[in-house]
Amino acid sequence: MKSLDFDIFKGQKPGLKPARGRILIAEPFLQGPYFNRSIVILTEHGEEGAVGFVLNKSSELYPDEVIEDLFNFKGELYVGGPVASNTLYFIHSLGDKVPDSVKITDNLYWGGDFEVIKDLINTGVADHTQVKFFAGYSGWSPGQLENEIEEESWIVADVDDDLVMNDDIDHIWKQAMENLGDVYKAWTNFPENPTYN
Repeated sequence: MKSLDFDIFKGQKPGLKPARGRILIAEPFLQGPYFNRSIVILTEHGEEGAVGFVLNKSSELYPDEVIEDLFNFKGELYVGGPVASNTLYFIHSLGDKVPDSVKITDNLYWGGDFEVIKDLINTGVADHTQVKFFAGYSGWSPGQLENEIEEESWIVADVDDDLVMNDDIDHIWKQAMENLGDVYKAWTNFPENPTYN
């Protein structure tokens, strides 16, 4: 029998620190209704904690069903996380067309003037490929996220803007894992419940 020089259950940590514009990829055995096999984009990270949005959990609603005066928006309403689930947030790739947005990557922005985003959608200037809506958000108190990363609940990775805006949410966790390399690619075949084999 040959001894392996790595542990398949631990992977090879990329070594990135959490920061605005990076993603958190849930390790395969992280459980719970919000974070099981989830990908979270971080929109804030600092001494006061972290804020992010789960990219691949659908609410099974559409934004134009819950937002007054929003018409014909084809994208889904995503569950951003367990905090303030009765509030609405959005990420977009419209840059300074939306005043007061916070830049999170070279091409992606968080929030901004809500009336402007509605107008851009209603006039056909923007669509679901450029705007993603979330109910609620994911939040961590100071040091909490770092502890979860140390406990190997999350892998921190650089963001792929296309992955963030992708609406094929059933496959983006697997895609993000595979982008990390061979050991992580193997993780995508683990059952969601480890008691199933």
